[in-house]
Amino acid sequence: MRPHGERGPMALERLNKVLARAGLGSRRAVEDLIAQGRVTVDGATVTDLGRKVDPAASDVRCDGERVRPEAPAYYLLNKPRGVVCTTDPREARTRAIDFAGGDSRRLYTIGRLDADSRGLIILTNDGELTERLTHPRHQVAKVYRVWVRGAMDEAALARVRRGVHLAEGKASVAAVRVCTRRREATELEVELRQGINRQLRRVLAKVGHPVSDLCRVAIGPIRDPKLKEGAWRTLRPHEVRQLQAAAKAPSPRSH
Repeated sequence: MRPHGERGPMALERLNKVLARAGLGSRRAVEDLIAQGRVTVDGATVTDLGRKVDPAASDVRCDGERVRPEAPAYYLLNKPRGVVCTTDPREARTRAIDFAGGDSRRLYTIGRLDADSRGLIILTNDGELTERLTHPRHQVAKVYRVWVRGAMDEAALARVRRGVHLAEGKASVAAVRVCTRRREATELEVELRQGINRQLRRVLAKVGHPVSDLCRVAIGPIRDPKLKEGAWRTLRPHEVRQLQAAAKAPSPRSH
């Protein structure tokens, strides 16, 4: 048996996990910090991404500042138009993280939305969850209500379902259905599992139906139709567990 108080190998954790849990960013973001030589362990610069440390005993610093674990924070925001999803303190426009201005922890957005789009965004300092929910390999579903110009016919819908080629590659939707169709406009519900920049706006413009309004209504299992635009709340414990389960679930196989 190991003597009382002696710490074994199980006490060690990967450095990137320790940094992410302290709110310094997603796993990928903190790996960049390590690779740039901005992280030290017990006074020595570390650039090895596989380095393990004892979070209770090691002196871990980033840019000279001691890294300390933060209590996890999870918020749900119904983002209005004009609000941007950036953490840059130089940004003059209102940022999504500014809505939780009373929280001094380093918050990041899960599920970025353009300034001209609205809907649900998660704010958190949980770097590991951010990584899992945003990385394309996990393919966590996001659902949108989208209003486009013109009466979208079945041929245009079929093109969207087959996938449209963009500069980054083939842009596919997991599902799309018509909610309402009029001569001047069509309302769609679209489920996405990819993460191509401005994907829906670009795809729908390419099939001849530019987007006039876009609202995200679900991130994985999280929905809240009663949350008013511009309002935010703390995620409930069972919602956090649902998100964590969705992030760990195997990605759906492509057909």
